[in-house]
This record gives sequence, C-alpha cells and structure tokens, in this order.
Amino acid sequence: MKRLFLVSLMVLLTGICTFSQQKIVYRDDYLVKVGDMAPDFVINEVGGKSYKLSDLRGKVVMLQFTASWCSVCRQEMPFIEKEIWAPGKSSGLSVIGIDRDEPADKVNKFKSDMKITYPLALDPGADIFGLYALKEAGVTRNVIIDRSGRIIFLTRLFDREEFDRMKTAIFAELSKK
Repeated sequence: MKRLFLVSLMVLLTGICTFSQQKIVYRDDYLVKVGDMAPDFVINEVGGKSYKLSDLRGKVVMLQFTASWCSVCRQEMPFIEKEIWAPGKSSGLSVIGIDRDEPADKVNKFKSDMKITYPLALDPGADIFGLYALKEAGVTRNVIIDRSGRIIFLTRLFDREEFDRMKTAIFAELSKK
C-alpha cells in the first residue's frame, strides 16, 4: 500500500512539473504578448558590434525576424527600410533584423542584396527567435518595443493593413518624448 502511494505521488509530481514547464503559446505561435517586457538577449550584428537589447532602453525598438530564404521577409524589407527606418532613425528608433540561423557571410550578402541600411544580427540556432515564438513557427515577424522595454505591437507575415497599423504605433510611440 505504501509503495502504491509513493508511485502515485511520483506520477502526480512528475505531471505537475511537466505542466509547469510548458510554455504558454499566444496567437501566431508567439511566446510573448503585447504588454510583456521584451525578453533580453545579446545582439551580435554582422558587422561585429555586440550589445544587449536592454541597452537600447530609451529608444523605440523594432525587431524584424527574418532570413535570406524567406520570400515574405524579402517582400517586407524594402517597406521597413523606406517607410519605418529611414524616417524614424533620427527620432530614437532602432530597427534590428534578427536573421534566423544563417552564417555571417550569407547575412551580409542578404543585407547587400536587399539594399537595407538597418543592422542585421545573427541568431545561431534560432535561440533569440525562440524567446519570442515557437522555434518551429514561421519566421516573418516584427516585435515593437517601447522606450521602457515593453512590447507594444506584434505582427506575423506581411499584410499591408497590419503593416500600416504597426507603422502608426511606431510613430505614435516615437512622438512621446
């Protein structure tokens, strides 16, 4: 009887531990939601510059999760460059493309091919991506972070209407001093 109780207790505790370790998954396979503090990580730009996301507090930050093989990312990037980065960079905006699991030489070529001027950072193993969304989820995503480090907008794929709402959110946040 004592043995049965111990086995039952072990099964129950294992179940509780497993349940408590499960991630909460939100819309579009995000692991974060609007209002959350953005998970911190080290940004390693392909040019060699390294810093933490938290070092950018005081700026509005756009994380653009991307990859050279992603056709939707390639479609969206010129709009980010022209409509968000170019007009926003002098107002306290940081745009950082987080390239999913590709080597530096490929990321540099991707940046050159796309003719973008905002920095691209490396994400070996998609570990940064995995802080924000399920690793098996699709890559095309944008995370907008306010000056205090809170997430204020999330996108998935490239939809012009959603992109315009994101753009409005970014410039509204930039106008707050």
